[in-house]
Amino acid sequence: MKKNPPFLLLVVVFISAALSCNTIYQSQTLQYKTYRITPTEQPDSSQLNFLEPYSENVNKTMNDVVGVATVSMDKKQPEGTLGNFMVDAFITMAAEQYNTKVDVAIVNYGGIRLTQLAAGNVTTGKIFELMPFDNVLILQKVKGSALQEFLNIAAERGGWPVAGMTMQIKNKKAINVIIGGKALDPNAVYTVANSDFLANGGDNADMLRTIPQISNGYLMRDAILDYIKKLKNQGKNISANIEKRVTNAE
Repeated sequence: MKKNPPFLLLVVVFISAALSCNTIYQSQTLQYKTYRITPTEQPDSSQLNFLEPYSENVNKTMNDVVGVATVSMDKKQPEGTLGNFMVDAFITMAAEQYNTKVDVAIVNYGGIRLTQLAAGNVTTGKIFELMPFDNVLILQKVKGSALQEFLNIAAERGGWPVAGMTMQIKNKKAINVIIGGKALDPNAVYTVANSDFLANGGDNADMLRTIPQISNGYLMRDAILDYIKKLKNQGKNISANIEKRVTNAE
């Protein structure tokens, strides 16, 4: 029988030992912090030189004015004008993009990345700041009982922006949920527009994870831009009001 060279046996033993002792780590928690770059930061000249050929086109696109906000809109809980504007965009554009009636639109509070959209000209770049991630606007057919569980998470977190419905928060639970003028039916099925992040179980929305997603890859950021264009074509500016969509029960 032909013998393996000593060095080959050593390599095989080493690899086997390494594989058997390899420890697989899985993250248990995820924390993030937002940093804003200000003019006081020292620029990196090498990076500036590398990016210079691309900066002109990018700056031109980001500085394009897409609409005008008649009022400053703020991110607040349990309800804020900025959140209302966003979910209005989502429910409107989801209905158009998927050519179907949408009952409810929801966005998680943490998904709103600006605290305020100031009155005045609104640029493409500002919408990118508002939604910098490539989250997809998807639809799900959600049974009322599962939707109630989902809304309880929104209530526990202090209230999330919603469109097509109203609700109250009591003891960190969603109560008096009204959809399309009627009380939420645990056995009914509702067409819900939200993000792929939530649909995949983000923000502890595990009850949505197993529900099939209807998706055509339409970005939530594009939905906002298209909604602004739609308003502009109708001769309207960007605005939103507090409408008691989400309130704290007394």
